[in-house]
Amino acid sequence: MEWLDVFDGFDPRWLWLIVGLVLAAAEIVVPGVFLIWIAAAALITGLLTWVLPIDGAVQTVIFAALAVLAGYSGRLWVRAHPIASADPLMNQRGARLVGQRVVVTEAIEGGIGRVRCGGDEWIAHGPDAPVGAHLTITGSDGVVLIVEDVP
Repeated sequence: MEWLDVFDGFDPRWLWLIVGLVLAAAEIVVPGVFLIWIAAAALITGLLTWVLPIDGAVQTVIFAALAVLAGYSGRLWVRAHPIASADPLMNQRGARLVGQRVVVTEAIEGGIGRVRCGGDEWIAHGPDAPVGAHLTITGSDGVVLIVEDVP
């Protein structure tokens, strides 16, 4: 493996620290909450090689074990501390409309019709209602509004 000759004479302590810093920087540039755990494993391996005289093969095993342990620990931490969205309904336009009153524009027959909400017309599921009836949005199923006659 001649390509490994590039690392001859290179201090492995610095290699692990540089790899850890590069991975941490990559996590900042392309956030995904994954590379930071591998970066932590590389940094810890670098610190261990700085303190203890460890062979290259043992360093690799330590890094692999720490990477698995850090990844699993990170997964548990992220599950225990979920990131709360500032606007959980951001991409759920129908869910944002729940509670609003609508006017039936195409009679709801057999549970299906059309309603107007603001300036938009939506497909609606609900009880039979004539054109011009006022209903309330109680939910949504994708792009279909669920309406009911709520006073």
